[in-house]
Amino acid sequence: MWKYKLIMNMKNLKQRIKKLRKRQWGAEKSTTPLSIFHDKPSTFKLTLSRLSIMFTIVFWLVYIFSIIIRQLLDGPQNYQFTMEAFSYSLVVSFLTFSSLMYLISRHGALERFAAHERTPRAILEKYFSKNQPAITVLVPSYNEENEVIRKTLLSAALQEYPNLRIILLLDDKPYPTNPADAARLIGARNLGKDIKSYLSVPYSRFKKALNCFENNPIKNSVTTGDIKTLASHYKWASAWLNEMAEKEKIDDHVDVFFADQVLKKLAEDLNLVAQALNLSAKEGVKLSRDRIHQLYLRLSWTFKGDVSVFERKKYVSLSHEVNKAMNLNSYIGLMGGTFRKENSPNGIILTPTNKKNVNNLTVPDSEFLLTLDADSILLREYCLRLVYFLKQPENARIAVAQTPYSSFRGAYTRIERLAGATTDIQHILHQGMSYFGATFWVGANAVIRKIALNDIVENELQNGFIVKRFIQDRTVIEDTESSIDLTFHGWQLMNYPERLSYSATPPDFGSLVVQRRRWANGGLLIMPKLFSQIQVRKNRNDEVSRTEFMLRLNYMASIAWATFGLIFLLAYPYDGRLLSPLVLLAAVPYFTAMASDLKYCGYKYSDIFRIYGFNLIMLPVNLAGVLKSIEQAITGKKIPFARTPKVKDRTPASLQFIIVPLLIVGFSIFTVWRNIIIQNWGNAFFAGFNAFAASWAIVAYIGIGNMFKDIWLNLTDWLYIEDKPVKVTQNKVESKVDVDWKAVLYHGEAKGVVPQQSLT
Repeated sequence: MWKYKLIMNMKNLKQRIKKLRKRQWGAEKSTTPLSIFHDKPSTFKLTLSRLSIMFTIVFWLVYIFSIIIRQLLDGPQNYQFTMEAFSYSLVVSFLTFSSLMYLISRHGALERFAAHERTPRAILEKYFSKNQPAITVLVPSYNEENEVIRKTLLSAALQEYPNLRIILLLDDKPYPTNPADAARLIGARNLGKDIKSYLSVPYSRFKKALNCFENNPIKNSVTTGDIKTLASHYKWASAWLNEMAEKEKIDDHVDVFFADQVLKKLAEDLNLVAQALNLSAKEGVKLSRDRIHQLYLRLSWTFKGDVSVFERKKYVSLSHEVNKAMNLNSYIGLMGGTFRKENSPNGIILTPTNKKNVNNLTVPDSEFLLTLDADSILLREYCLRLVYFLKQPENARIAVAQTPYSSFRGAYTRIERLAGATTDIQHILHQGMSYFGATFWVGANAVIRKIALNDIVENELQNGFIVKRFIQDRTVIEDTESSIDLTFHGWQLMNYPERLSYSATPPDFGSLVVQRRRWANGGLLIMPKLFSQIQVRKNRNDEVSRTEFMLRLNYMASIAWATFGLIFLLAYPYDGRLLSPLVLLAAVPYFTAMASDLKYCGYKYSDIFRIYGFNLIMLPVNLAGVLKSIEQAITGKKIPFARTPKVKDRTPASLQFIIVPLLIVGFSIFTVWRNIIIQNWGNAFFAGFNAFAASWAIVAYIGIGNMFKDIWLNLTDWLYIEDKPVKVTQNKVESKVDVDWKAVLYHGEAKGVVPQQSLT
């Protein structure tokens, strides 16, 4: 009875905490995202980028030869000092290598940003009016909040793309006994119908308008009245989207992003087209019938909303392995086929058949797939631009095109803001990796050629049924391993140099632990595949550049060596004679470049120090992921896929991830005291900085109160207090634009030079 009363008292306290919670001090207030377009770097910035690479190499070489070798020759000739010198130089070399790879990736990104030219909107619409390659959007979901899924599906449904199907791959238990789970599942199953109903009014209007225009007996002329009629449709669509945006429930910054950047930005684009059409009519310019037809098609495509739901766990003939890869594989393996549903003692079996029957399951095939995480949001031109890019003849061997996701701005918590900063930095680095041919598929979103997946498919027998494995699930970073598989077969991957996708960042330490531990797990296991791939490519005269190899190696293994290297630097009292300002000088270009990138992404220069402290408290998380990889390599047993919690309440962290950061602080303080006594001032300063940075990170990103809650929860295993974000006030921004109608109808925006021949 006393436990029941205590739990009820804590629940009441939990409700009061929810009402009192406010945005953390030091979090973000602005919800304005980064620009879709990257600034073109100046010649001076590109020169500095090259110099930073050169300085890093030079200072490292000078340190190795002037300190390590000199000390080995002139220092104490004993085993301990020799081993210290060797291990210290090894740690410094690995960390310097990772810094160098950062600078090289960054330089590649700057080169790409300088060269990128955006395809005008008129060219896209002309192409897709005659070519409409099918694309299937696959959204894997497991125990997600329905509002989170709904925004993802709507952002996909509002893509201005002609031939789009969206499939929600529900991986929840199909017959839950818990009433709350059952209610959520029913809601998720109805999302497809809800979205189609949501978009049915504008779609019916614009489909009818398109039919009227196409059936107009006067085929070769367009009047001023026709242009004004089309403008009125665009105006109506804009007003409808704005009205829907105002009705959106706003609970947090992601809701603000969806309302402002998906609904209102699309409304703004459509309104701009309406203004451009009216201005062209006012000037008496007669647009071609083809151009008017393209603009009618755009409205019809945008609001089609073809969304459906598929649940693999309803069928015993499909894999039920608990991971995202097999959820995707189950549906991909059915594409292009028709299946008869047969009852068996264990459940429903899907049997291939050629017969058409209303009760059969028919899964259409498509040229392209778009895999999209259930907490990600796409901007309106994602599909248009990436598919157009893939359809160019020179890109025929590109299997995967993506825009590495950016973070939602306006984070409520300090840790979400800082983790979002690292995400935005990674966006830049992934762009640079494409410059050197070292792209990795990042699973949050990607457009994939179906034919490329057919090249890497593997068949295996599970419970008496053939299971197709397109995307590997041997590790929990399935997209990384599949990237290597694709390059085995001569395929390439590419990051499109714009910001067209966004994904949620864990808002608290507990959920971030789940995500980052998964990210640290698996890279080492894939290393043998990388070396095999290099040999295979050499055999077919497809040479792998040193830069590509080094970037791939760093991407897969740097978490392991950086983690162990940092542990050595923190824990071992190295001889002070091995320390040198040259080590710091070798690191200065890296820290300077990252600080500059943080500022470029809308953060602060000083966040470089916060990221250092953040990395210290994440040290046990990365170590746990690396050790799990080693465990799997030894035992051969798959590691369970741990999904990042996508809920709006706080997730508790495991005890070891709370205790170890405290131990880091305690040991660093002890190291300061010990080195002051022996007057090893370099080590004392380094340990003191670590103690300060880790202490700051614990207070700022875990929180003293949350730390004690999680410790208590782990010790009692039955008490947990949730926090929930408070309601955010949506920012309303009104702007007046002087419209250049020619630029709008050609480029899709009110700027740019328009070729004269394109106006009609």
